Amino acid sequence: MSSSAPHGDEALFTPRFFALFAFTFTVFISLFQLVPTAPYRIIAIGGSTAAAGMFLGGLTYASALSAPFTGSLVDRLGQRRVLIVTSLIIAGFSLLYSVTTSHVVMIVLVLIHGVFWSGLLTASGAYMAAILPERRRAEGLGYWGFASITAIGVAPTFGFAVYHFGWFTLCMEMVALNLLMAFIAWRLPELPAKIESSSAPAAPIVEWSALRLSVTMALVSFGYGALTSFSALFADSLGVSPRSLFLIAMAVSMFGGRLLIGRTIDRLGHRRVLLPSLFLSALGLAMTSLTTGPLMLAGSGLVFGLGFGLMWPSFAALIIGQSGSERRGASYGAMIAAFDTGIGTGSTMLGLSIQRFGFRPSFAFAAALAALAAPYFLLAERRGRALR
Repeated sequence: MSSSAPHGDEALFTPRFFALFAFTFTVFISLFQLVPTAPYRIIAIGGSTAAAGMFLGGLTYASALSAPFTGSLVDRLGQRRVLIVTSLIIAGFSLLYSVTTSHVVMIVLVLIHGVFWSGLLTASGAYMAAILPERRRAEGLGYWGFASITAIGVAPTFGFAVYHFGWFTLCMEMVALNLLMAFIAWRLPELPAKIESSSAPAAPIVEWSALRLSVTMALVSFGYGALTSFSALFADSLGVSPRSLFLIAMAVSMFGGRLLIGRTIDRLGHRRVLLPSLFLSALGLAMTSLTTGPLMLAGSGLVFGLGFGLMWPSFAALIIGQSGSERRGASYGAMIAAFDTGIGTGSTMLGLSIQRFGFRPSFAFAAALAALAAPYFLLAERRGRALR
């Protein structure tokens, strides 16, 4: 059946798809108002820039380290239930942030917040994978990704506009968004519960096969974390304007790649799209390390964005397809763990590297790591087959 003319069970754009799209958009609008404004709040209540970095890093690492475990809980408790509960709990954290006057308490809170954030991510990913037609899963995951990409693009500006009226006002607005998330999740239909045999062995908490393969994502997201954090500073050092040129080019390429190529991923094969996308991501990073002016900076953003934008849905569809319906949450959690670890480590380590060695050697190192992604994937895949 052609993907351009789906019928019946092949339809992507169902009411459930749009409901979860709206949920995800609201989730990221809320979080990415907090992420850029929290450092200002921490400094305002006596914290340092290092403390502000600990807040952002704490959220990322808490999510990464807990995701394999929260993903397994999602499989046991059910995606819809986890979405409702985590949305309400995150509303509670937004409320606590509003009244906290200690930067140390804020950092402690965000470590716990990150655990529930990972549960929310894995539950939403598992739910979306369950409602998408299997033969169009990568295409659907790619379109669903537009919710977070769009939200991340507009949320910081909106967040700073609200922050102008005070930290408490911003936090109350985030509480309202978190409650809206819970309402949308409550309106989602419950997915059929799986029937387990009482004699079947208990599944491991961590989906180790998915985690091993997902290191592939960490090798590339290491560079992504560095680029999102430091590409604007790199543009400044080159005298390039606008300073967000790389990020704009990357976003355009991600959108364009998913719209033009994303719909063919399932027909071509997830693995056949994944391997070239890993190569393009590494090439984009290498081009960035050699950039001398605006044209090459924009070009490197386009190449990296195309590779990175196609890597996520093709890898996610491949991992979820291998896991089976009863382990979707655990597999998605393993992927989130590797992805977030790469982003957090890349942004932290490359910050230190740039300070000592400069932008070009640091981006070249990120490119070298990304170049290992495809060989690593092939080795891990072969190793996984041998263990079965």
